[in-house]
Amino acid sequence: MPLSDQEVNAYHQDGLVIPSDYRVPQTILARIDRLYNKLIEDNKANPEFSADFILGPHLDANGSYGIKGDPAWLEMTRIPEILDMVEQLIGPDLILWGVTIFGKPANIGRATPWHQDGDYYPIEPLETLTVWISLDGSSPEQGCMQIIPGSHSDHSVYSHHLENRDEYTLPQVIDDDQVDLKLARDIVLEPGQISLHDVYLVHGSKANQSNKRRMGLVLRIMPAMSFYNHNSGKIKEDAGSPHGYSNRALFLLRGEDKSGRNDFSRGHK
Repeated sequence: MPLSDQEVNAYHQDGLVIPSDYRVPQTILARIDRLYNKLIEDNKANPEFSADFILGPHLDANGSYGIKGDPAWLEMTRIPEILDMVEQLIGPDLILWGVTIFGKPANIGRATPWHQDGDYYPIEPLETLTVWISLDGSSPEQGCMQIIPGSHSDHSVYSHHLENRDEYTLPQVIDDDQVDLKLARDIVLEPGQISLHDVYLVHGSKANQSNKRRMGLVLRIMPAMSFYNHNSGKIKEDAGSPHGYSNRALFLLRGEDKSGRNDFSRGHK
């Protein structure tokens, strides 16, 4: 189901859209659930592994936090109906540069502080989109994503500071005076629903205080006009670090590398 004109306009106006008529098929949701449970089983001996926040589950080499991943996750990044919608928003040439799982287990799922993703991405120019696939549904009680509508509109990266807190999934926190948090909107999703949001959108989520898991699969997709700079001065760590931005594997999902500069060999076996 392609996005309607109204939905495309909502994305550009608010920075996020929830396609009203699309649901990920139940067969794919079941496949995601099986892969997630297998991922937990395969990594149960890894002391750094957290079912709450998993980077790079699609990589069987150079996994973040020593995670043993599975390339089968790449099937979930190539769902044609989802890529059709992404193409409507950022163009026909698409590069996958990241996959993240927010597991948010029942009762203990951590909060994600208010932030912008683009504060630390080595993408030039900084243009990318996030697809959020809801496996279980996402309610305020489960700690659904919250956004500040329109906070992406001037394509600026606001000032952030670091807060290394155990109850947070990320340390980057937007400075209090940058946006009006009273404008926050809950992004409530049913199982199988997706949302798509802009890189400059200010967002976050509260802890999961319910007795139900809130698992979301996140795809990071950039237009191939942009360049993922593995050697960017913005990267503050080396290839062996948890996020591994300097060794991030890229996958061409559609079209061609219009920048002519992206390295599709880095980070692969």
